[in-house]
Amino acid sequence: MRVIDGGITAPQGFKATGKHIGIKKVKKDLALLSSDVLAEAAGVYTKSLVKAAPILWNKKLTDSGKKIKGMVCISGNANACTGSRGIRDNETMAETFANCIGAKKDEILTAATGIIGLDMPMDTIVHGIKDTCKNLSNKRDEAKNAAAGIITTDTFIKEMAVQLNIAGKVVKIGAMCKGSGMIHPNMATVLSFITTDLNISQELLHKALLFSVKETYNMISVDGATSTNDMCIIMANGMAENPKITQEDEFYEVFKMALYSINEKFAKDIVHDGEGAGKFIQVNVVGAKSDHDARLLAKSIVTNNLVKTAMYGEDANWGRIVAAMGGSGGYFDPSRVDISFESEKGSVLLMKHGEPIHFDENEAADVLSERDITVQINLEDGIYMAKSWGCDLGHEYVRINGEYRSRT
Repeated sequence: MRVIDGGITAPQGFKATGKHIGIKKVKKDLALLSSDVLAEAAGVYTKSLVKAAPILWNKKLTDSGKKIKGMVCISGNANACTGSRGIRDNETMAETFANCIGAKKDEILTAATGIIGLDMPMDTIVHGIKDTCKNLSNKRDEAKNAAAGIITTDTFIKEMAVQLNIAGKVVKIGAMCKGSGMIHPNMATVLSFITTDLNISQELLHKALLFSVKETYNMISVDGATSTNDMCIIMANGMAENPKITQEDEFYEVFKMALYSINEKFAKDIVHDGEGAGKFIQVNVVGAKSDHDARLLAKSIVTNNLVKTAMYGEDANWGRIVAAMGGSGGYFDPSRVDISFESEKGSVLLMKHGEPIHFDENEAADVLSERDITVQINLEDGIYMAKSWGCDLGHEYVRINGEYRSRT
């Protein structure tokens, strides 16, 4: 795998664009994506019982194996908790874009992000789609415009592209995502869109996506809040013309790990961009009895508000780490636990074999003064490991979310 300059339009046959159409006050609020040919598609969606209209629409399409021609995303309005009108408005949005690119409305995926419970400004959206679709292009600038069109409180756009060699063919993967607040596992408040010109079955496309989401987006937390709108969508149009991947062979593994690498980078970017965040926290749990235990323990630390506030205060309060683990539901033997904090300033051991270590508070504060902090947990209970990512929680998060509706 080689990282290349590019975004969502890097693979053959994909075009995109983005524009400010008037849903938000200033920032871009519309993104469009199209494929020259019908593409296999797969998706992973929020586990919230309250699902926005685009989630219901997309899940029906991808679960049925429907091939897809494009995607339309708006930012500034979530189209969630909007009843039957929201369902109709979502369908109108898909139909409008379908007519622009010569597709059927059930060949168009939809997405939305923003304020919950507001009716969609459909005159603005319909006019905006019609006016913007003429800018669809595979040019680099239009990929950037599309990535800018999906964000809300993000402070930077998030995009990436990679190149692979599959059976002698050059295959590319392009991606863009958004996320900085309402971030929590299952599956975090994320809109992630991925394109590839790989020729692969829909079944294996979905399987590879599930693997990467489980290990990336489902292992991050900013504030413990789960959204109504999260999704990770991938489209594969086969235009690289590699022999079709229909079994879990070496080429499938190459693709799966490339997809994992993209989503891991995005997961870390989202946490780095966490609303009001001053610290990026990575938790490494090693030596767990099972994969399930490792994941539960790792997630329990980054989702714990007392751990987050201790990190904000640069306080080496390892007791909060142990307490979070103890309430996680994951198994570990407290008498075997090692805990240390690490950063570019060094490492400080806090607990060894379940016994507290008398450490230098000034040294610990120096380690925690860095932006990026690693919490290293060694359990000595087995062979399994897990990573999770989170951030601190402080005054700025409260300010941003206290003003959310007035700023959008």
